[in-house]
Amino acid sequence: MKKILLILLITFNLFGAELEFAHDYKSALKQAKQENKQLLVIITSETCKWCRKLEATTLKDADVIKRINKNFIAVHITRDKGDYPSILQAKMVPMTYFLDTKGDLIMHGVAGYWNSEDYYSIIGDAEYKVDKKKKQK
Repeated sequence: MKKILLILLITFNLFGAELEFAHDYKSALKQAKQENKQLLVIITSETCKWCRKLEATTLKDADVIKRINKNFIAVHITRDKGDYPSILQAKMVPMTYFLDTKGDLIMHGVAGYWNSEDYYSIIGDAEYKVDKKKKQK
């Protein structure tokens, strides 16, 4: 019986993880400052099939979720809706931006759908740029 409960608990932890999205850009930036984390902004549109694919696959991957939740404050924005800075005007979607706690871009926006492995690598690129910037100070 204990083994079954342990297996269920492990399974739940592996498959039950979800991205912790902030409610909106302003609250995400505030939370990023409080927790000293960077901001990950994902902009999509309501009619974009590649946005739905990113949401249904890559953003459901346990490793991607764990890394984002650990190192970033994530916020999901629908293009042309809500209040967010003009530097985040996505001409194409999906678009992923990485910003620092001041709201400045860490690196240029990353456009399009990416599979889990590639998206994980993109996250690593953003983390590298943040670490490099910290070492230069």
